[in-house]
Amino acid sequence: MEYIFTLKYRLTEQDTDTDALIERLGEAGCDDALIGIGQPGRLALEFTREADDAWQALCSALADVKQALPTVRLIEVTPDFVGLTDVAEMVGMSRQNLRKLMLANPDTFPDPVHEGNASLWHLSDILTWLDARGSYALEPSVMDIASAALQVNLFKLTHRQSPEHDQELEVLVS
Repeated sequence: MEYIFTLKYRLTEQDTDTDALIERLGEAGCDDALIGIGQPGRLALEFTREADDAWQALCSALADVKQALPTVRLIEVTPDFVGLTDVAEMVGMSRQNLRKLMLANPDTFPDPVHEGNASLWHLSDILTWLDARGSYALEPSVMDIASAALQVNLFKLTHRQSPEHDQELEVLVS
């Protein structure tokens, strides 16, 4: 199956030669990625990768990038954090209809990761919720890659801090 996802990285000071970066990425097997270097110090790689499952596609891409550019630091895997407009476009409905669904189902609609002027959700949570309703044609590859992206992003976030308060927080936030 084919999976489309983006890996966003922070470059280091020694990663300034963009031609060399592109060459090293190609040699490491990242020839299935569109490379974006528009923002200084950042690198975005949009992969279209064939694999047996989303996890394999994502892990193989992460490994290929790490082999080519061992000093870069992963910022985010997408698709993961989304607004209602993003989800509506993906599932082929209007933002207004998705918002109506959210407001009509306050007890079951997924909670946002960030609530505010621009609320954000994990794409995987909303797609799973829509899939359970059974009346939406959702692309399985998108659902799978959204779940894999969420797993990588959560791992990255939870492992950057000291685990000294993990047990206490487990009780408080569960």
